[in-house]
Amino acid sequence: MKNDKFLQNKDRKKILRSIVQIIVLISVLLLIVNATFNLKKYNQNLAKQTNVDNGFIAISYFGVDQTGDDTLIGTERLNEQLRSLYESGYVTITQQDIVDYYAGVKDLPDKSLFLIFEDGRRDTAIFAQEIMERYNFKATMLTYADKFDKNDPKFLSPEDLIQLEKSTFWELGTNGYRLEYINVFDRYKNFLGHIDTLKFAGVASYLGRDYNHYLMDYIRDEYGIPTESYDEMTVRINEDYDLMKAIYSEEINKLPKLYILMHSNTGQFATNNKVSEINEQRIKDLFEINFNREGNAENNHNSTVYDLSRLQPQSYWSANHLLMKIQADTNQNVKFVSGNTKQKSKWETITGESEFKGEQIILTSLPEGTGLVQLKDHVSLKNFDLSMSLKGNKYGVQKALLRSAADMSNNLSVEVANNQVIVKEKENGVEVVLSVTDLNSVDGFEVKSIDQDKKNAEIAELKTNIQYAKSIEEASMLTNSLNQKLQEDAKSIDDGSQLYAPTIDIRESGNRFLEISLYEDSLSIRVDNKLIVDRLTVKNTAEGAVFLESAWGGYGYSQRNLTDDVYDGVFEKIVITENNSVFSEESGTVIYDNCLHGRELFFFRIKEIWKNTLNWFIKTL
Repeated sequence: MKNDKFLQNKDRKKILRSIVQIIVLISVLLLIVNATFNLKKYNQNLAKQTNVDNGFIAISYFGVDQTGDDTLIGTERLNEQLRSLYESGYVTITQQDIVDYYAGVKDLPDKSLFLIFEDGRRDTAIFAQEIMERYNFKATMLTYADKFDKNDPKFLSPEDLIQLEKSTFWELGTNGYRLEYINVFDRYKNFLGHIDTLKFAGVASYLGRDYNHYLMDYIRDEYGIPTESYDEMTVRINEDYDLMKAIYSEEINKLPKLYILMHSNTGQFATNNKVSEINEQRIKDLFEINFNREGNAENNHNSTVYDLSRLQPQSYWSANHLLMKIQADTNQNVKFVSGNTKQKSKWETITGESEFKGEQIILTSLPEGTGLVQLKDHVSLKNFDLSMSLKGNKYGVQKALLRSAADMSNNLSVEVANNQVIVKEKENGVEVVLSVTDLNSVDGFEVKSIDQDKKNAEIAELKTNIQYAKSIEEASMLTNSLNQKLQEDAKSIDDGSQLYAPTIDIRESGNRFLEISLYEDSLSIRVDNKLIVDRLTVKNTAEGAVFLESAWGGYGYSQRNLTDDVYDGVFEKIVITENNSVFSEESGTVIYDNCLHGRELFFFRIKEIWKNTLNWFIKTL
């Protein structure tokens, strides 16, 4: 009997698991069928036009997948961003609309959007189209011609591109023949020369910005001296354009009319004047449109059809982040996202924009400025505990102002800024730093010297070259070099080498659990359950308000040389309770809590479980 009951339970679990699998598979199949069989058609918008020439904005995404990562935007985030553009009144325009606009034969809608997806990924087409259909948006899909020969399943084939055009939601464009890098040095000035995307990925963590794209310069040696003549450079550059033209003409019977030159913001068509002249001539011979700049969304008659600019939203941007950038670029009104209005009503937004989403307050700063909110109904708090998770990127400022005067001339502040916890006290407008803690120490960051990191870089480079060696002889030679390098001693800090301090990239994600306990003249702080400030004496013992602030932390560092002057502070699961001592074991009366509870929490968890299950199947199938 006992065994029978066990088998029945086991059978029930199998049946339940099978039902879940069938539901998930059907959901995935519907996504693919919808993208493949073109169940909807794009309708050209006839939007309102006035005598005012607003030009158009161009938004370009690297790619899309279901969950997102540090480069590819997830479907949920993409939907939020495109919905915010739709609700702000933007309609998409086509490549021919741009050509006609610059030819002076056509006016554009007041809020015109040109939408681009780069790199030609298959998952981008599947996941983006479903979202584009909701808002009747059309986009251009860019590809590299050399991907057609490699039969890489991650990238769209020529047959796929033909079907995309037939769907009516897509036009075709190109990034060129190849994505490769020349004149590459790592951050220690080791010369890597000419590498493709696979080798680049293998050594990227040891690179700085000292490299160039294939069509941007002469090929040079480690001393910066060209290894090719002017004529050889001209042949090399022209060969790339000729290969691109031939492949597109053969595979899809035409060369796209739109091109994006890699890389951007050179002020011309390459970093070298002579190379620029060749690029400019070929671009104008072959294409009708070229995007040559990145970082600004706006295009108008101050630019030309061969010198257009695009904004590349990052995968971590909130919808308000994107809208803030667009508003700054264009001075056009946008409709910022508020989220949960009930939660939002408990806070006053003073600067920037705030979105209340689930258990989060996403506080978007002004360009080169701050975002600031104040808890409304509790302006006389003195002794309390505050806990919250901070999910904004490491580079930037997320701050809590405590016991604050209404004008913030007096307060205590605890901020997580550029991977440090900084405690400050302000009195009559004069601010004093009381404590600074480097969070690398909290993380147990491996302490190593510059010499040791340099050795690691050289090992990584040798391993990458072995992996992609073109012959057994080359692999053998590189393996011998690797073995010698592994045997070498690198000076440690104790031996006199300097400490290696990693640079924070502006795209690097953050996730900190912050606990603050404030009682009379004593302040204690825990980060990720580790005590970092223990009963610090403070002068400010007056009652006051609670503010949350996000702030742009400076332009910072980006390996891809991206610039961003807006910051999203993400404050999650905020709980404020009364206390009678520092980090009391007894829970005090809850003053504020934005965590989900009861039914809301149940349905939120079900939604998260379903989303994670679906994501797992999509990644695994």
